[in-house]
Amino acid sequence: MLMKTAPHQPSFLYKLFSLFSVLRGYNLIVIVLAQLLSAVFIFAPEFAPLQTLAEAHLWLLVFASAACVAGGYIINNFFDTEKDLINRPQKTLLEQHISAPTKLTVYFVLNTLMVVLALWVSVRAALFFVFYALLIALYSYKIERMLFLRNLLSAFLAIAPFLAIALYFKNFSALVLVFASYLFLMICIRELVKDLENLQGDLILNYKTLPVVYGTVATQLFISFLTLVLLGNLWVLLQRFELGAMQYYFWVSLPVWLLFLGLLWKSTHKKHYLSLHSLLKVLILCGIVSIVLLKV
Repeated sequence: MLMKTAPHQPSFLYKLFSLFSVLRGYNLIVIVLAQLLSAVFIFAPEFAPLQTLAEAHLWLLVFASAACVAGGYIINNFFDTEKDLINRPQKTLLEQHISAPTKLTVYFVLNTLMVVLALWVSVRAALFFVFYALLIALYSYKIERMLFLRNLLSAFLAIAPFLAIALYFKNFSALVLVFASYLFLMICIRELVKDLENLQGDLILNYKTLPVVYGTVATQLFISFLTLVLLGNLWVLLQRFELGAMQYYFWVSLPVWLLFLGLLWKSTHKKHYLSLHSLLKVLILCGIVSIVLLKV
């Protein structure tokens, strides 16, 4: 008589890696780094790195942001599993080693941690993050399927952690606003490229994205328009503000954006849009790291 063998159970480390993928751990690390660098080099009223980094409330806000964003990734993963199985099957299969109840438990733990950390700063900070978490949940549940609004809200949610730091330091200078608009435009462009990349899954599941409703060419035209607006924003940054050695990042990024436009119009397959998405990720990461050059 043949005995049934027990199904292979993934190891603890494998499950941990799966959870890291669900939480998009790499993105969380980048967000924390970006908040700390922007706090020291952009938002703080005086350039005093050690003094700024010694502020306990700053770290509480940074960790509250990370907890909120991580919770957002979980709830987004929860609602997008069907679409991700079409667009990113290998990644989705890896993440399915974390059960839905476990994801929801981690989600509630992260949001509770977020509120506790923010309350330690102030009631207003806690209200800010509660509103932020509700917006993320609303986006994942409903707005992600809505034309245009999905891209605008997604870009806003991406820069909201920096808004928290700006509110903490009460810094809304012209430089901060131009930086914020540059980042907002960059993320809008990235979101539209992701829509082109994920066209197959969005089409099957009836997500109202720009490529689904108006087609690939119209989306490329709109991305090109946003890129030209971004280049205008970039020119204002270079001409009107003292950027220190960070100006070299922006000068180098000018031909990269022109290359991006050229490649965009030559792209016809998912792998092409994936490459463009990777290029934008590199631009964003280099921009974050180059913040340290503002004071050089």
